[in-house]
Amino acid sequence: MTSDQAATFEPHRRRLRGLAHRMLGSIAEAEDAVQAAYQRWHQVDFACVADPRAFLTTTTTRICLDVLKSARSVREADVGPWLPDPVLDDHALAPDAQTELADDLSVALLLVLERLLALERAAFLLHDVFDYSFAEVAAALGAHASDPQHAALIQAFVGAARTGDLEALTRMLASETRLVTDGGGKVAAAMNVISGAGRVAAFPAGVVRKGWMDDLAVREATINGLPGLLLCRPDGLVQTTAFEVCDGVVTAINIVRNPDKLRHLA
Repeated sequence: MTSDQAATFEPHRRRLRGLAHRMLGSIAEAEDAVQAAYQRWHQVDFACVADPRAFLTTTTTRICLDVLKSARSVREADVGPWLPDPVLDDHALAPDAQTELADDLSVALLLVLERLLALERAAFLLHDVFDYSFAEVAAALGAHASDPQHAALIQAFVGAARTGDLEALTRMLASETRLVTDGGGKVAAAMNVISGAGRVAAFPAGVVRKGWMDDLAVREATINGLPGLLLCRPDGLVQTTAFEVCDGVVTAINIVRNPDKLRHLA
């Protein structure tokens, strides 16, 4: 530990506290997360860190994701509804960003964040509140988003879809799974949200049976912080598929086919 490391950390403390509070909804947990990041900062080789801001944000985000995993069962055991900690001093949690939501600490926003999966919450906060680029968000969430269990689940899902194994597909889906397909009215897509494990399982199996995937190459990718797939034809990308996963099953599948939304990925 050096005095330089301590001095370098302090300008980032308020921003890290703001991130942790929005992630966790608890002042005490946020302070603990920032302190854990501070301790890890003192354990690294300072000379090897090219961007302290990125390193500290990534470290704090991943600490918060770990806390959320362990906190899920605790909050489920609480009696009655959950609300975030009340905050009087907004300035103490400001993220040093100029985005529209940067100063928003309303209960409404925090309750919306609480409904998101942990990775979705982190991706939204880093990009929309803390003004991180998508590349920086992907780097910050990389270790969690590429969870080997999630990768194995998605590989199994693709395999079952290709063989039309509805029973196997259904086992990988939560009972209330939803599938959303955005074609923008420009390409073929489901017009309505598909809900329920049985109906969602039938959708990819039906697509494969009709031969739509015969000439497609499939590649794994992290999409908006979630494990996902890129589907490409020889002339370019035709679809992204992002999977929301919780407790070992798929809870939602978000498919983007609108070519206007895929153009920047070409």
